[in-house]
Amino acid sequence: MAWLCNKVCTKRRSAAVPNFGSDCSEADMHGRDLLYSRGPWFGVSAMRRREFITMIGSMAAGWACAAHAQEPVIGFLSSRSPGDSVRVVAAFRQGLAEMGYVQGRNIAVEFRWAEGRLDQLPALASELVARPVAIIAALAESGFAAKAATTTIPIVFGSGGDPVEMGLVTSINRPGGNVTGATFLTAQLGAKRLGLLRDLVPGADAVALLVNPNTAVGRVQTRDVEQAARALGQNLLVLNGGTDESIEASFATLAGKGVTALLVGGDTFFDTRRDRLIALASQYRVPAIYQFREYALAGGLMSYGASIIDMYHQVGLYVGRILKGENPADLPVIQVSKFELVINLKTAKALGLKISDNLLSLADEVIE
Repeated sequence: MAWLCNKVCTKRRSAAVPNFGSDCSEADMHGRDLLYSRGPWFGVSAMRRREFITMIGSMAAGWACAAHAQEPVIGFLSSRSPGDSVRVVAAFRQGLAEMGYVQGRNIAVEFRWAEGRLDQLPALASELVARPVAIIAALAESGFAAKAATTTIPIVFGSGGDPVEMGLVTSINRPGGNVTGATFLTAQLGAKRLGLLRDLVPGADAVALLVNPNTAVGRVQTRDVEQAARALGQNLLVLNGGTDESIEASFATLAGKGVTALLVGGDTFFDTRRDRLIALASQYRVPAIYQFREYALAGGLMSYGASIIDMYHQVGLYVGRILKGENPADLPVIQVSKFELVINLKTAKALGLKISDNLLSLADEVIE
């Protein structure tokens, strides 16, 4: 629409047509000088019909420009990729709609995707700040980049991990500053996933943990799962999954290390490589547990974690509330409390696993 506004303004300078773009006066917006003298066309003297129609077209374009200028722009920053985020973006839009904001009607959304390349996030965040946007929804592991890019534009994050421990906010109840959001404590769920994996494969000699050591969430997960393994007397092997090459190499070492079950840590980098991780687990015939329901739906054996759909919905609601005038400093960080255990029986059968009745009874969803 910006090009349209510029075209109208150029038309005004070259052909004395009133400008209805962003720098128009109120008098021009109301056509003050158009109906001022006698003539056959509503008092417009000596104006040919073609010129009059051109003028009306310019008025319509100006009104569209003015409406566009008043439309708030939301920056959507994510370390994920658009292909694996269709369902979560729909949940985000649903939250906005419940607050009265619909993309293409009264808001615009500028999307920026890092697609698992975390080093791209600072530049993408800076683009949104320079745009400028009215507010930034910083999803997955993009909250740090957004916070570093601006201290004035409101930010609503949605991520795993403890936002206080990671330095996103100073307090859950009173976050302060320009940042608030929603979180699910995915790192702290590692111990629970380890317990479920032991129920799935009783008597497992060695369990592997695949993590991304390049992220704060990955490091916290490693600490918590190692503590849980020591408490259970479980032999745990920590594998590096920080790059595509290291993921391939880690799976190749499983058999030689006597690993009989795998815990795939929660990480955005892994989310963008979901299908490959599931394929590798199938290739090496290792039972694995993942963080989100989407993994089980895509063919993973089992998932346990917070509802990512619910988190994105909550972020959409908060963005809407802030657009209506609420202060992010006063909005407490939401802790997503809906958790899902999903088991894929088709994958279990392919691996030759029998799922216990007890484990099936705990499942929120069984895929057959």
